[in-house]
Amino acid sequence: MKAYVFPGQGAQFPGMGKDLYEQSEQARELFEQANEILGFRITDIMFDGTEEDLKQTNVTQPAIFIHSVIVAKVLADDFQPDMVAGHSLGEFSALVATGAISFEDGLRLVSARANAMQKACEIQPSAMAAILGLDDFTVEDICQQISDIVVPANYNCPGQLVISGTIAGVDLACEKMTAAGAKRALKLNVGGAFHSPLMEAARVELETAILNTSFNKPVCPVYQNIDAKPYTEVEKIKHNLIAQLTGPVRWTQTIEHMIDDGATLFTEVGPGKVLQGLVKKINKTATTAAAIIF
Repeated sequence: MKAYVFPGQGAQFPGMGKDLYEQSEQARELFEQANEILGFRITDIMFDGTEEDLKQTNVTQPAIFIHSVIVAKVLADDFQPDMVAGHSLGEFSALVATGAISFEDGLRLVSARANAMQKACEIQPSAMAAILGLDDFTVEDICQQISDIVVPANYNCPGQLVISGTIAGVDLACEKMTAAGAKRALKLNVGGAFHSPLMEAARVELETAILNTSFNKPVCPVYQNIDAKPYTEVEKIKHNLIAQLTGPVRWTQTIEHMIDDGATLFTEVGPGKVLQGLVKKINKTATTAAAIIF
C-alpha cells in the first residue's frame, strides 16, 4: 500500500520550488495564486531568499505547505495514496492533497497558524530542544519531574525526541537528560515552544479559523499527529487539527501504525528528505522515496 508523507518546519531550503515554477504551467498558476492570497510575493523569498529569510515562521510554514501541495497536484494521476500523514505543519498539506480542504483555504489556515504561533512566542519567551539517545519513557519521566512547563513535543524516531517549554524548564530538562545518559541535549533554533501548552493562545485563534473553514471527507485515511491514528470523519479531523497545536507530534507511532495497517512504500511529498530519514530510523526495512515530478 502507498503511504504519502508531508514534511513540516525545518524542511525549507533556498531555491525551493523554483524548478516547479519554471517547468510547470499548473505550478506557476498555483504559486501566483498563493502570492495573491498571502498579499506578498512569497515566491521571491522561496526562490531567491537566504536561509535566514526562510526561517521566519510566517514565511517558513506557508512556503513548505505551498511546495508540498503543488508537488502533489502536479503529480496528478500519479498521486494515488492509500493513506497519508504530515509532520506538524505537514498535516495541513496532507489534508489539502487528499481533498479535505481546498488549496486556498489550506493556505489561509497555514498563514493564520504561523502568525498565531509567532504571536504566542512573543507573549512568553520559550524554547525547544532535541534529546538524542534516550528512550521515550525516560524523557517523559524527566519532563514530569520539572515544575516549569516542559513537555515531549515531537516523537521523531526512536532515540530522538524533541521537548518544548519555558526556557528555564527546557534548560533544566537538558541538564537532567544529559545526566541520565542522553548522547546530546541540543537546544533548537526555533521561535518558541511549539506543541506545548505555551501555544494555547495560538490554539484558540486557530480553532476559530478551522471551525469557520469548509472541510470535506479525504480520499483516504489521514493519520493525525495527536494520537497517530487514521481518520476520515470531518469533525474528528477538525478536532485533532486544533488539538495538534498544543499536543505532541507522535511521528514514530504514526509510521508504526501505517506499517501495521499495510504501508509498503513511503513517498515524501515536499522539500527535503527529512521524513525519509526518520521513516528509515523507525523501521529499517521500510521502503522510502521522494516524489519526483520531472
